[in-house]
Amino acid sequence: MNTLENWMLIASIISLGLSIIASVWRFVAFKTAATEAGTQNLSIASSERLPSYLTLAMLIAGLTGVTITVLVRAITAGHGPFSNMYEFSIAFAWGILAVGIYFWWRYRLFILVTVGSLIALGLLVFASSLPSKIVPLVPALQQSLLLTVHVASAVISYGAFTISFAAAIAYLVRSNPENSQTKEVAILDRVGYQGVTLGFIFMTLVIILGALWADIAWGRYWGWDPKETASLIAWLLFAAYLHTRVMRGWRGRKSAVLLIIGFIAVIFTFLGNYIFMGLHSYS
Repeated sequence: MNTLENWMLIASIISLGLSIIASVWRFVAFKTAATEAGTQNLSIASSERLPSYLTLAMLIAGLTGVTITVLVRAITAGHGPFSNMYEFSIAFAWGILAVGIYFWWRYRLFILVTVGSLIALGLLVFASSLPSKIVPLVPALQQSLLLTVHVASAVISYGAFTISFAAAIAYLVRSNPENSQTKEVAILDRVGYQGVTLGFIFMTLVIILGALWADIAWGRYWGWDPKETASLIAWLLFAAYLHTRVMRGWRGRKSAVLLIIGFIAVIFTFLGNYIFMGLHSYS
């Protein structure tokens, strides 16, 4: 089983790498076709179809490989992906790919899955450099069902925030006074908002379940542990994003910048398991 897990992880890394290469190929083909036609029409030309299909095929192959890796690990270890940084890094990558494919299916924007795949690839490479040995769970991690739902919520939340981050980056790159009202730019702004809405719901669930777990494991709901504090800061930043968008009418570049700041807080929270000393430390 361990060999299958390792091979699936390697296959996932290769698949995502090929997906990114195919996406770059698609972008170059698009620019070449647009230049030759003397237009910036966003419809897919025949020269783009092969790299588009290859991008999507390798993306799905990557998601399949990561899914098998997580399942094999869970079966072998007897619990969800929450006992070390290796497991959660792979689960985080799964969340990015799953949410990314969902938003691609809705809007057909390859830029979202390309940026998402790049981040997921980084997480898988990072995971491959970490110790993967299965060790007995410490007492605080033995509420397996509660912890599994807690981590699953975090995976979906982090994945949604990552795709929102990808949309924000693409928005800042592609928007300017001349094309700020184009369909693609408007969709990127919408995806950023929808991703944050999805991520915020699950982040709220993460905090609630984490408090319940903390009460069971340590006899208190909140203790200002570094990981808890980082999660709260990220939650407040995205709450501010939603407030300014819904109540203040913020759109476009201001919202994109605030979204990027929120995603930096998410990465800081994610790395908290690895760099912070406290009850959430994996060391």
